[in-house]
Parts: sequence; C-alpha cells; structure tokens
Amino acid sequence: MRRTVAVLSAALVLTGCASSKATTATPSAASSTSASASASAGAGPFGASGTFGHEPTITFPSATPPATLVKTVVSEGTGPAVAKGDLLVAHYVGEVWGGAKPFDSSYPRNVPTTFLIGVGKVVPGWDETLVGVKAGSRVLLSLPPAKGYGATGNTDAGIKGTDTIVFVVDVVSSFVPTAGGQTDAAPQQVKTPGITTGGELGKKPTLAVTKGTAEPTKPVGTLLAKGTGDPITDGLTLAQVESVDWSNAPAGSTWSTEGLQALSIGGGGPLDVLKGMPVGSRALVLLPKATGTAAHPALAAIIDVVAQPKVAS
Repeated sequence: MRRTVAVLSAALVLTGCASSKATTATPSAASSTSASASASAGAGPFGASGTFGHEPTITFPSATPPATLVKTVVSEGTGPAVAKGDLLVAHYVGEVWGGAKPFDSSYPRNVPTTFLIGVGKVVPGWDETLVGVKAGSRVLLSLPPAKGYGATGNTDAGIKGTDTIVFVVDVVSSFVPTAGGQTDAAPQQVKTPGITTGGELGKKPTLAVTKGTAEPTKPVGTLLAKGTGDPITDGLTLAQVESVDWSNAPAGSTWSTEGLQALSIGGGGPLDVLKGMPVGSRALVLLPKATGTAAHPALAAIIDVVAQPKVAS
C-alpha cells in the first residue's frame, strides 16, 4: 500500500490501515511488544459508562491495575463476528490506567478508525481480544505493558513502559480485505474516451490510458457498474483502488497490497465525484496533475466502493 499512499495521498486521500495522523497514539503495533498468552475474559475491576457509538467515561478503582490482559464485553452486538485478518472498523478511546484524560479517541473526529486485526498490525492486546467479537459490541480492555506498547511505551502519548493502558472499543463492523464491489452490479453503457477498462466485477480490474489522450483539467467520475447500496455520502468509505498515471505507469493498487482501504470523501476533495453513486459500485475517476507539496501526475483510477460503515446511534 505504500506505493499507493506515496502517489495518491494528495489526490485520493487514502489512509493506511494502522495510521491516524490526527492523534498522538493509536493501537498501532509497537516495535518492542510481545504477544503470548491468550486474553482473560470476564468482568474487570473497572467500568465504562455510555452507549455504543458515543464516547464513554472510564472509571478506575483505587486498586492497582490487573497484571494480566483483561477483556470485558460491556454490551454484545448482534452482527457478524470479527475474523482474524479482517479490516476492523471501530471507534475507540484509550487512557492510561487511572489517567485524567484520554491519550487518544476517535469519537471527537466523528469517523471510525480502521485496522487489520489479528495479524500483528496493532498492539497485542487488541489482536488477542477483538477477534471473535460481534459487530455492534462495546468491549472494555485493560492491557499490561507487554500487551500494549511494550517496555518502551509511547512517549508522544505520555505512555511509560510500565503503564497499564485501557481501551473502550466499539466494534462497528469488519470486512475481508479482499472484498470488492458487488459482483452483480449493473454495467453501465458509458463512453470513456482514451481510457480502456476491463476485468470481472468484484475482482482486480484492468485499466489503461491511450497514448495522446488529453489529461483531465478537473476531477471526473464515471459510473462503470451500478451497485444497489445507499448513495455515497461524506465520511469513511471502504474501497479497492487500481490506478495508473497518464503514461500508464502503475500508481498504486490496493488489490495487490494490503487490500481494502479507507478513503476520505467530503470537504470538497477530489473524491467528491463519487458522491451520490450507490455503494457497491465500480467507478472510473480521472484526476488532473497537481503541483507543489502535493504534486502528482494526472491519474486514472478504478474504484470499487465496498461499504460506508455507519455507527448506529
């Protein structure tokens, strides 16, 4: 995915699975953590108030934190269970045990975060507890250092190597990273002069720019196959992307790397050309070249919009 991020970050606003530039700390895996014992289930000696989808308040007893990993399902959802290797969509808040304020929280951003789960992309405590949890569940976790950021901690977030950290995680949904758009999306009879597209729906597409084709002067979106989902709106959007620049050099492929990724739609960005198309669709997006700090060549991309996860209130 690094090639895609390097070339398309300014244009397509792709976000990596374990990144969160707006915060000082995320559950991303630390370099010196260890993963060993399985999670301990059952009620832990702490609590979290509030309802699913809304930022909770974590309460701590005066007792010292538990020495082992503790998992409490505060409320269980009714959706599909998270599987190892899934792209997890979740809201979360993290605090140091007994801390006065969160070191990170996705709730104020009003956008869930995405992480590959169960495969070493996040702290061990997440990998060991969130696989198998049903969508719609709220989970309270207490992570000793070995299950969190390890002996080095996370200085940017004020987490020491001896700190126990606590998370409340609202599991919104999860997806197989290889998921594509709808295989039964309705192909549209459209013309894309100078651009050749192909490939089966729901699988990696093909894309080529004919030599001499004029570069776009503004973002253009063309619906290639119409899905049956709700219209695409602002917010977190999970998609597969296959792209080339105007010389047909590969500009990034999620299909060939980590799979399903999060796109940012809204705020006047170039991907606003997708708004109104149904979720499940396949679209061709053409982007003009840009200069300056966000420089990139003219790009052509086929985007399979897989989902726009919503948080029930």
